[in-house]
Amino acid sequence: MRIPRPRPRSLAGQLFAMQAVLIAVVVAGYALFTYVSDRGQAEDAAGRQAMAVARSVADSPSVRAAARAPDPSSVLQPYALRVMRDADVDFVTIMNPEGIRWTHPDPTQIGRHFVGNTAPALRGESFTETYTGTLGPSVRAVTPIEDDDKRIVGLVSAGIKVEAISERARGQLTALTGVAAGALLLGAVGTYVINARLRRHTHGMNAAELSRMHDYHQAALHAVREGLLLLDGQYRVALINDGGRELLGVTDEVVGRSVADLGLPAPLTGALLASEPRVDEVHLTADRVVAVNTSPVSGGERKGTIVTLRDVTELQSLMGELDSERGFTQALRSQAHEAANRLHTVVSLIELGRAEEAVDFATAELELAQTLTDQVVAAVGEPVLAALLLGKTAQANERGVELVVSEDSRLDDGVLPPDLPPRDLVTILGNLIDNAVDAAQGSVGARVTVTAYAEGGEGSEGGEELVLGVADTGPGVDPVHADLVFQRGFSTKPSEPGGRGRGLGLALVRQAVQRRGGVLSVAEAEGGGAEFEVRLPLGRGAAVGVREAGVPEVGDER
Repeated sequence: MRIPRPRPRSLAGQLFAMQAVLIAVVVAGYALFTYVSDRGQAEDAAGRQAMAVARSVADSPSVRAAARAPDPSSVLQPYALRVMRDADVDFVTIMNPEGIRWTHPDPTQIGRHFVGNTAPALRGESFTETYTGTLGPSVRAVTPIEDDDKRIVGLVSAGIKVEAISERARGQLTALTGVAAGALLLGAVGTYVINARLRRHTHGMNAAELSRMHDYHQAALHAVREGLLLLDGQYRVALINDGGRELLGVTDEVVGRSVADLGLPAPLTGALLASEPRVDEVHLTADRVVAVNTSPVSGGERKGTIVTLRDVTELQSLMGELDSERGFTQALRSQAHEAANRLHTVVSLIELGRAEEAVDFATAELELAQTLTDQVVAAVGEPVLAALLLGKTAQANERGVELVVSEDSRLDDGVLPPDLPPRDLVTILGNLIDNAVDAAQGSVGARVTVTAYAEGGEGSEGGEELVLGVADTGPGVDPVHADLVFQRGFSTKPSEPGGRGRGLGLALVRQAVQRRGGVLSVAEAEGGGAEFEVRLPLGRGAAVGVREAGVPEVGDER
């Protein structure tokens, strides 16, 4: 049978035991010190009392007169017994200069020699001593009896037995013991209350368990790839793990600093400072898209906030590509429907015996589709951009918007450097076109014009740049909103029911342009509407950062 090992005492229990022992030792030490001190003080007090009694007796005129009488004991013995009773001393012994007793509490000792020191008194000095005589150990005082001529005619000794002094000290010790016990009890109760609270905070764990939990805590914080941020009641950073630092883009020591001082984008800072919980709310940092979840910690009052951050940059890009694929699917479905209509038309013309008109109709339709493809491919040789433009053209046509590539466009294959990810180009141009189609839809002569070309070169001061422009015939951008249009969450259109909401496309564009160190601007188009222009560096000398024409630089949240 295996005997279970006893669980080590909790940290609170160890502290309670240590504090209880400490209080007991302190109280016991103080009690012992006080007892010894009080005993010494009691002996001193007894010596002073005995000296006062002895001197009073020695100065009494009746005692002086009796000392010269033929039978001093008959007069002095009753007097000595009365003084003993009134002065609360154990003995008063009056003797002649040779030490023969005239008085004694035990009458049988009268006439015998005094047991003790008398030499200092015979020299005229009064003194006290602790001596063991016929009554046992006692604190006694001895003083001379002098006549008017200062001659010593007798001696007086008064004393208190050590047993009586100890009895007095024991009475004080009893009171001191009661006080010490009360102090120990009060200290034990206070210690128990404090340690009970500590036990609640440590969940009854001992020191080894707390140390192990701390090691697990640190290992978990560094192992979790998701960002974790703990804020206190004043929205100061109490804890942040490596994932949180990476997702928020902070490198300095931020523990103890307010969230408002971390330099995060205004919408993200507002979400972290909000009192209500946030669930999977998408926000942008300098170069990432993160999903933010916040949960307040409360226990009668707000104690802080737990924030988790999840990197959804790749997911957001995939969702954008999925939206594009859905658009392509819808466009293909519509094109298939239109192709079926055209095919029915050709078949009907043939059945009617109008073969020539059927050929002319089919040839015209093929030439129209081929012309659009040739126009896009001729202007934009870059495969990714060409495919994107062809797909967006079909989507725009389905929505009654004409998408054209301007005559100024010229982008040959191989111009873009290998370090320019195609995904960034899809994000930038795709979102700009989608916004432009949304804006132009329903307008008179709805049109979206796309411009793409590379300018500059080795002799250019700023280096070679990729220029992407998207203009629409919509209502344009209100100058009042010029500084807000690129912020995440801003949109002049209502959110789509059940969708991902609006106000994210241009923010993603700005983020992608910022990663490439490019320039993003918005202005009024020539025919009305808005014109967005992106300039991305393709070589050295390119501008660093993102600037919007007519609006503050990125990070300047006016």
